[in-house]
Amino acid sequence: MSEELSGNEYRQQRIENMNKLEEAGFPAFGKAFERTARLAELHADFEAEKTVKACGRIVAIRKMGKMAFAHISDGSGKFQLMVKKDVLGEENFAAFKLLDLGDFVGVEGELFITRTEEETIRVSSWTLLSKALLPLPEKFHGLTDVETRYRQRSLDLISNPEVMEVFKKRTQIVKEIRNFLDGRGYFEVETPMMHQIAGGAAAKPFKAHYNALSTDVYMRIAPELYLKRLIVGGMDRVYEMNRNFRNEGLDRTHNPEFTALEIYEAFGDMRTMQELIQSMFTHLAETVFGKMEFEWMGNTINLTAPWREVPYYDLIKEHLGDDWFDKTLDEAKAKAAELEVHIEEGMDFKEVTHEIYDKTIEGTLIQPTFITRLPKELVPLANQCSDDPDLVDVFELIIGGKEIAPAYSELNNPIEQRKRFEEQAAGDGSKIDEDFLEALEYGMPPTGGMGIGIDRLVMLLTGSDAIRDVILFPQLKPRSL
Repeated sequence: MSEELSGNEYRQQRIENMNKLEEAGFPAFGKAFERTARLAELHADFEAEKTVKACGRIVAIRKMGKMAFAHISDGSGKFQLMVKKDVLGEENFAAFKLLDLGDFVGVEGELFITRTEEETIRVSSWTLLSKALLPLPEKFHGLTDVETRYRQRSLDLISNPEVMEVFKKRTQIVKEIRNFLDGRGYFEVETPMMHQIAGGAAAKPFKAHYNALSTDVYMRIAPELYLKRLIVGGMDRVYEMNRNFRNEGLDRTHNPEFTALEIYEAFGDMRTMQELIQSMFTHLAETVFGKMEFEWMGNTINLTAPWREVPYYDLIKEHLGDDWFDKTLDEAKAKAAELEVHIEEGMDFKEVTHEIYDKTIEGTLIQPTFITRLPKELVPLANQCSDDPDLVDVFELIIGGKEIAPAYSELNNPIEQRKRFEEQAAGDGSKIDEDFLEALEYGMPPTGGMGIGIDRLVMLLTGSDAIRDVILFPQLKPRSL
């Protein structure tokens, strides 16, 4: 209760200062301010005795008798201000001393370097742009409580410069992905976010109701089926940077609303996507970060191509023994129990094997690794391998023990696609997308397709251990829970 009262007292003091400032001719919430440049640019092009206009939030202030020093920040950097009574005049100087941390000001003055060799603006005039009624956290020494940081991202960005840097890097990464794909002749497209049939991936959807059409709809779990219809229509290289929604759990690498990149190239295949992602990731590493090695979750990861490739069954044998696929279902379940892997009732041998892979093997793959030739039951939208109809021509890219991207030689046989959809529907009750199947019957060329988890990619490249650190406003439990 005392902390709440203390907060109220701080707020009341700021309101009193606001009223005094308004009486002195400084409205609390001002108008646009035309600045010479952003603060980082003033530092970069510093020229002593040059008159400039600058603005930003006060992040530090030291008030003395006839002089005051302050630092302002505008998101690009910080700059020191020097304010003197004999320059501003008594009334304007007295008003400046009523300012609080967090207030936004605009200033005009001359650049100079102090005796401590700090680039500074000698303020000749100033104006109040916006009054902060609440104090910055911990006197601007940093906001450290994790829950508060995620719930109050505004304060997190103000208090922790490294957080701001992560999101600046995220923007650069996304921009450079677009530059890379555009340069290779891909078209960026947009497809619906509300679907009448939840399709394109195996996941539980969020459900809504469309009043105008009096029908239930689903927030998309993937845009795949729409993008393939564009390939049918003749758009031979397409991509979408999309928001997907999956009504599933929250953990260090999963958020129910997330960003994914899906890419499709006509007349390509899984190998086309393999070359594309290696080239894209090395391009991002070099262009945005200027390096190929990254620290992520306690591991040093080197993105230098070529990356390792290993067939799924060979990887299983590496970890579970060369005779694994000669074992019985009961022996497989016993091994799962030994490894403390939970097995659902009714799982067959392949499902038990994949559960062991998912829980105990995937996490050991630290350096970039393509897992190829997966069982067709795991990937119903991919083409079969030409030498084994029980396997599909795909890869799963694993980095740091996490799946970053799957890619397929896409299934373009509408008869086989219908068969697989029907098998999937018999297992999980899902609906069959007849519009997509009809589109396939008009003919889709051989196609390579790939999905990339942008949030996980940003985690890797910025060394972030939790997905909530790379999403500005992650999903959180309500405060009452």
